[in-house]
Order: sequence, then structure tokens, then C-alpha cells
Amino acid sequence: MSRFHKPVLLESTIDLLQIKPGKKYIDATLGGGGHTERILSLGGVVLGIDVDQDAIDFASQHITNKNLVLVKGNFSNLEKIAHLNGFEKVSGVLFDLGVSSHQIDTPKRGFSFLKNGPLDMRMDQDSQVTAEYLVNVLGKGELYELFNRLGQESHASAISRTIISARRVKAIQTTNELLGVVAKAYGYKEDLSDFDKNKIGQKVFQALRIAVNSELANLEKALPQALRLLENKGRIAVISFHSLEDKIVKNIFKEFEKQNLGNAVTEKPIEPEKEEMRQNSRSKSAKLRVFAKN
Repeated sequence: MSRFHKPVLLESTIDLLQIKPGKKYIDATLGGGGHTERILSLGGVVLGIDVDQDAIDFASQHITNKNLVLVKGNFSNLEKIAHLNGFEKVSGVLFDLGVSSHQIDTPKRGFSFLKNGPLDMRMDQDSQVTAEYLVNVLGKGELYELFNRLGQESHASAISRTIISARRVKAIQTTNELLGVVAKAYGYKEDLSDFDKNKIGQKVFQALRIAVNSELANLEKALPQALRLLENKGRIAVISFHSLEDKIVKNIFKEFEKQNLGNAVTEKPIEPEKEEMRQNSRSKSAKLRVFAKN
């Protein structure tokens, strides 16, 4: 499945979910199906959900297993999707947050500052809001808030001003155009190396992606739903890729504990071993937290 997306922290995640034959599991972020495929191989029954139709199509073509149910949908509607598909009580729910390798590596999806393409960034390609829309419509203060809060970008003010100035001349429509505006705000005058692009583009693109897909709000909605779907002793596993996501997971798990609903299995988040980071550079920022319901 690595042609679409290489699963991160696969062994740790599967071990901590404690897969049991015949039990039901929900993969709320199917991606390339790597985690799902392992759960199926251990005898689990899986509801695979993804907001990206490309992921659903890929899994339907490459995983042939009668114990897999595939649904296009947003995990913010987790309970509704689960009930409609006979997964009212499950032994585990998995969230592998962030962007799939397929999404990053496909220029027309607009997720990567290293590949020129339309300024899109929608995980759900049926959604109406794109990164291009936000960049060209939001006011200076709104752009600053977006880059500062969601991207933790130190140059948020300069970038916001430069975007406003640039779009007065021409709408910003491509990833390269946006990167050029960010480079100007940073004071770059020569051609950018990939290192430079990563240095100045990562936080801006992250912020826009989070905003376009309402990622943090959807996560806050989904985790309580996942807990309600769990049977006793069932587990939630969440793999996050930046501090804002991890903070939400950590705080919600703490709130579950205060309500005596269960306990965090991971006192501290589990991170990839050096060998995994060497083989898959995109795993470097991954953090796994797991919660067990009473």
C-alpha cells in the first residue's frame, strides 16, 4: 500500500490497539489502507473511512477482503457513519492525522510547496473552500490570525501584508505563486533551494491546509464520538503530526480520565524509531497516543 501512503508507527499502533479476531474496528483515516490491511490480516473487521475519494478508490482496488467496509465521509460524522454501517460498538478506533503521501505527491491537489499546482489543499474534493479562496478573500487580520495560530509562523504579519499587496495586482492561484509571495515577505531575492522552500513554506502551507479542511475542529468533534462507539476495554489510537493536534488529543484524553471514562495507555506519546525515520522522512514528527475505555 506504500504506493499511496506509507503507514507511520504501524507496529506500535497495531500492538496497542490489541487486535482480536472477529472484533470490529474503525479506521477513521483510511489513506492508503496500511493500518487497515494489518488489522484485517489479524482477523479484525474494519470500517474504513476517508474524506478523500482517491483513498476510497485505491483501497477498493487493492484490498480484497469481505471484512472491510469502505465509506467516503468525514470523521467529524463518525457516529452517524458507524451506525449506518453496523459498527455501533467497536473494539478500536484509529486516527492517522495529516496528509497522505499521495496527496502531497500529486501536484494538482496543491498540498506541496515543492510541486507547482493549483492552490487547492482540499482533502474532500467536493468541498467548496480552497486555499486559493482563503488567500484571496481573507482580510489582513484574518490571514495573520490564520498563519500565527494554525501555523505558528513567526513572519505571519509580513506574509499577510505581502499577500494583500500581491493580490491587488493579480489573484494568487498556484502553489508557486504563494511560495513566491512568502519568499518576498522573508526577504529572499534569488531562486529558492528545496531547503529554503521548506524553511519558509512549511508553516504557511500547514496553516492553510488545516483551515481549508477544518482539521482541528473536526478532531475535537470526533474523539468524544469515538469514545462513545467503543465497547468496554476498547481503545482509541491517534497519530498526530504537529503540536496543535497533539495538544488537542492530550487534553481530551485527560478530560476523559477526569470523567472516569478510562485511562491513557501512553503516559507520553510514542515516537518513531530512528530506523523508521530514516526509511520514511515524513514520520519524523509523528506522535502516537492511545486511550483505553473502562
